[in-house]
Amino acid sequence: MKQKKLSWLIGGLFTLPVLSAMAQQAPAAKEEVVQQVTMVGVRDSMNSATAIKEASNNIMEVVSSEDIGKLPDTTIAESLARLPGLQSGVDRGNASQIVARGLGPRFIAATLDGRELASPEPNRAVRFEQFPSESLTGAAVYKTQSAELIEGGIATTIDLHTVSPLNFKERQFTLKADGLYAPLANGIDGAKSTGPRLGTLYVDQFNNHTLGVAFAASYQKQPSLEVMKESWGFNTGGSAGPVNGSNGQPVQTPWGFQDSVKRGTDTRSSALAKVEWKPSPDAIITADAYYEKQAILEPEISHYYQGAIGNWNGGNSANYSNPTIVNGVVTGATVSGVTVDNNDNLWTQDSHTFATGLNGKFKSGQWKFEGDLSTSSASRDSSWESLQQQLSTNPTFSWSNGVQNYSLNGAVTGNPALYNAPWNMSINTIGHVKDDMTSLHLNAIRSIDNLGDVKQIKFGVRATDREKSYNQLTYSVNPLQAIPNSAYSTVHVNGLPDFIALNDFKGAATAAFGSNVFNTAGRTPTLDDQEAGWNVKERSESFYTQADLDGMMFGKDYRGNLGLRFVRTTHTSAGVQSINGAPATPVSVDGSDTEVLPSMNLIFTLDAQQEHQLRFSLARAMSRAPLDELRASQALWFPSPGSQQPVTGSAGNPGLKPMLADQIDLAYQWYFGKGSLLSAGIFFKKMDSYIKIVENQGTINGQSALISQSVNGKGGEVRGLELVYQQAFTSLPAPFNGLGIFSNYAYTTSNITESNGGATFPVDGLMKTNAGLTLWYEHDGFEARLGATYHSAFTRDPSWTAGQFIINGAETNLSFNLSKQISKNLQVHFGADNLTNQKLVYTDPNNQYIQQIREFGRRYNVGVSYRM
Repeated sequence: MKQKKLSWLIGGLFTLPVLSAMAQQAPAAKEEVVQQVTMVGVRDSMNSATAIKEASNNIMEVVSSEDIGKLPDTTIAESLARLPGLQSGVDRGNASQIVARGLGPRFIAATLDGRELASPEPNRAVRFEQFPSESLTGAAVYKTQSAELIEGGIATTIDLHTVSPLNFKERQFTLKADGLYAPLANGIDGAKSTGPRLGTLYVDQFNNHTLGVAFAASYQKQPSLEVMKESWGFNTGGSAGPVNGSNGQPVQTPWGFQDSVKRGTDTRSSALAKVEWKPSPDAIITADAYYEKQAILEPEISHYYQGAIGNWNGGNSANYSNPTIVNGVVTGATVSGVTVDNNDNLWTQDSHTFATGLNGKFKSGQWKFEGDLSTSSASRDSSWESLQQQLSTNPTFSWSNGVQNYSLNGAVTGNPALYNAPWNMSINTIGHVKDDMTSLHLNAIRSIDNLGDVKQIKFGVRATDREKSYNQLTYSVNPLQAIPNSAYSTVHVNGLPDFIALNDFKGAATAAFGSNVFNTAGRTPTLDDQEAGWNVKERSESFYTQADLDGMMFGKDYRGNLGLRFVRTTHTSAGVQSINGAPATPVSVDGSDTEVLPSMNLIFTLDAQQEHQLRFSLARAMSRAPLDELRASQALWFPSPGSQQPVTGSAGNPGLKPMLADQIDLAYQWYFGKGSLLSAGIFFKKMDSYIKIVENQGTINGQSALISQSVNGKGGEVRGLELVYQQAFTSLPAPFNGLGIFSNYAYTTSNITESNGGATFPVDGLMKTNAGLTLWYEHDGFEARLGATYHSAFTRDPSWTAGQFIINGAETNLSFNLSKQISKNLQVHFGADNLTNQKLVYTDPNNQYIQQIREFGRRYNVGVSYRM
């Protein structure tokens, strides 16, 4: 009943004519952010970002060009992760997918210049590290909804901005060159510690400033390094058995352990081209194209420690000695006769994103019109190739404190002569994601002079066609001849037993396994491959109307907007069905959904100086179901005739509906000086339903069924508090008047839960505590920034497979940046990230002793920028 009351409240407010007042001004905000490319210092950028927040009718955050480019963040994700209420998950040591306000990537809508983007991920999520800082000039993070914003972001909508050449007064040309340094490589044989990072921006204007052009490009070859330790699962229930020292009592023992090291490269390049033409003061036409490519090449070597460690039903209890047992779990022991495997692996991944569009804005009298046609595509190809061989002896293995500490006693693991020959070459996954999207967006704006508080009416329609697919191929190849020991080298890694690795992975594998070992032509997908593949075609149409308001209410000046967005979505999901392991047959399912999304934003000015603001927002928001979970594929197992057992299996769910939330925001903001802000805000989200993977009970062909699939399950509430304090201390005596601070704190709670393997844990993305502190100094061309971010542990799904949740441990990241303007044109800069060498710790929510500990190390960069 509580949910219905909140929905009625939202709907009822839109029947009151007095409330038809709110000026969203997202387009104006976008122009302001883009103009920040002309900012020359931290203070100027912060002043501009604060002014945009103050003028906006949404509760929002802003990243300016200073935050993105001038002091060297590698990607936009690192800049976003410093904002109030936002953080990021880490991938390969880089900030990647954003989480916001206690919710994960599936609740984050991402746009580029207001256009929805195709994504190389299987779902809808966007990896923000694909946007190098050189290609962007700003970002607007909308924490509250308005009707003209594209639907899709219950947590937030993040709009990335590219350069607008006609916003410049004159020609601009910038060159940037950095050297990257990763000292972790110094402890890994054969790893590269350095790489280049290059960027350029050219902007010019012609024909009396009516024609503008812009070109931006970037290239980066970053060392991709990782040292990892991991513990596997545990024997539980009937598979548990006693060990020496457990007094005959069954205890949970681990299956095994793994360590590994990556010593590869992550290469990214991007290009942006943009043309703006202003044929008259009342018209502007823009054409643009953006391309980004990422190529990951990661040789990886790892050890598997297993065999006698896996004490299935007590079969290896005699191999155990000196066990440490905590609540029936063996958290440390010494085990003899352990099997050691050396795995020589190669991971390659190539992804591409291309987006282009044509936009026209025209003014006629009291009317403004806008048309936008855009298309974007994304693809991702990955391959995992693995060569595994076993040590010919079975040494003794000891460990303590879960996976934190272990040792291999007396074994030589770096001599290729001590290993048995590899038995096959496994091509585990060759996955291909393809995403194509085309959108048409039309807007009309009418100024109003005689309709009370209503100052402007906006209308718009949007139509989008999207098609996304995934397929994979797995196979293995037996050797034709042995690989000589001379083809290997010993690889020493600080803190780990030695490895062996092929000097030429592709060449040696081709010689031993045949010239076609990596050739996929003619290979038949397995049944698992077929069941994993899917295709989803989606079409959506939306219409919105919005009134922008300005007037008096309750004796106070106010402004804001009031709007309604209508969204209709249809889709066709294709896949395969297999029953009892029989050959797969095609299956296709259609689905549709219609939603009405009201929104309201009000800003009250509390004083004559307009320094104090009270902001209130009320809206219904939606986030569509992840595309991979809409797949139609299913694998079913029917019991034998007469059995009382249910039908079992796994399946996608083409019938999934969007997740919907009624949400309220209330914030007090005090703009007590230029670039200075003190604010406190609270928010509340009531979610109708939440998509989660469960053992779904139902019937199939009249029989009871228990199928693992995603469903629209029970929703819940998300509540949060956000605090911000920022100030430029300009009143201090020189040279201390160059000091400034930006700080924020967020606290979020939710009763929405995930489940996996019987455990219940917080919703994906919920960081109870999230905070950031940046101290900066600017004086006479010298700038410095010391930044720290912290988040508490949170639930995360870092894999391609939906529902594979882990607990991402608490993290603190410390960064430091310096720059000095040598001359009018030349600047030198230095950056350091992860100064505390924060490790990434994943913990299984079902067992705290099942962990992955990943180390990426500190990172440094030094470079120069030349501007003319």
